[in-house]
Amino acid sequence: MTDQAEPGAALPLAHGEHLSTRDVDEARELVARAFCSHQLVPLDGHRSVDARFHSVRLGQVGLHYLDYGAEVRIAPGQLQDFFLVQMPLAGRAEITCGKESVVSDPLTASVPAPDEDLVMRWGADNPQLIVWIDRAGLEEHLSRMLGRPLVRPLRFDLGMDMSQQAVRSWRNVVDLLRREVDTEGGIPAEPLAMTELQRLLFSQLLLAQPNNYSSVLHREPLPSAPKVIKQAVELIEAHAAEPLTVEDVAEAVGLGVRALQEGFRRFLDTTPMNHLREVRLRRVHEELRLADPARTNVTEVAVRWGFLHAGRFSVQYRQRFGESPSATLRG
Repeated sequence: MTDQAEPGAALPLAHGEHLSTRDVDEARELVARAFCSHQLVPLDGHRSVDARFHSVRLGQVGLHYLDYGAEVRIAPGQLQDFFLVQMPLAGRAEITCGKESVVSDPLTASVPAPDEDLVMRWGADNPQLIVWIDRAGLEEHLSRMLGRPLVRPLRFDLGMDMSQQAVRSWRNVVDLLRREVDTEGGIPAEPLAMTELQRLLFSQLLLAQPNNYSSVLHREPLPSAPKVIKQAVELIEAHAAEPLTVEDVAEAVGLGVRALQEGFRRFLDTTPMNHLREVRLRRVHEELRLADPARTNVTEVAVRWGFLHAGRFSVQYRQRFGESPSATLRG
C-alpha cells in the first residue's frame, strides 16, 4: 500500500496549499501554521532540508503530504487540540509519545496522544500522508456514538496496523477524500456529502484503531423500545435533506449509536443509515421525476442528497425503482 509518486508524477494533494524549500526555518514556520509550533533539527550533519508540504483543510479534517527530504528530529511537545494519523508512504520513522514508542513504516502508522509529549525522528526518505483531526470534533462524535459524555479523554494506541481489515477500510475513506481533492471533485464543496464523509471517517477510525473506549464501542447494546425507534424514523423523514448522521439521530432520541442500530435491526430489519438512504433515494426519484431534463444534472442531484459514489448510486437507484436515474429524468 503506497501513494509514493513515480518520478515525474504528481504528488498527493498537489492542488492544496504547498511548500517547497531547503530552508529549515521556513519549513518549520509553514508546517507550524498547519499543525503547531515545534522544533525541527536536521540530523547526520545536514544543515538544510529538501522539504515538500501540501496541505488541505476540510472542516474538522485536514489532509497533508509532508516530506523533509533529510533525516530530521521533530519535537512538537503536546499536540493539545488535534489528533494526527501519520502514514509513511516510504521509509521509516521513530515515534515516541509519552512512555510509548513505535517504529513507523508503510505497514505501521502512528496516532499520537494529544496530551503527551511527542518526539519523532523521520528518515531521509520518509514522505508521509497525514490526517489532521480536530480533537473536540472527534471526541464529540465519540460521545454521540456512546450516547453519553466522555468520562476521560480519548486516547488511541500509538501504533496503527495498516494490514488490519478495519484499518484498511478506514484508509479507503481517506483515499476517497484525497482523490476528491486531487481531482477537484465535487464532494468537498457539498456540505451534505462532506458531512457524511467526515462522519464515516470519524466512526471508522474509532471502531478500527484500538483506544480506551473500544470495549464500550464494541459492547453488545441494550434493546431499544419500538416507540423510540418510531421517533428516530420520524426524525430521519423530517430531516433527510440535512447533513444528518447516525450520531445526530441517536442523540436526539436519547440512545447510544449501537443501541439505535440494534433497535432498527430488531424492529425494522435495517439500519438507521440504510433507512436514511432509502428516504433520500425516494427524494431523488421525486426530484428527477419533476425536473426539467435540460436544466438538471443527475450527478449533482445525487451528490446534493449525500450519494458520494455515482456508480453505486446508479445501482441502488435501479434496484429500487427498476430504471436508471437518467431514465426517470427523461420522463
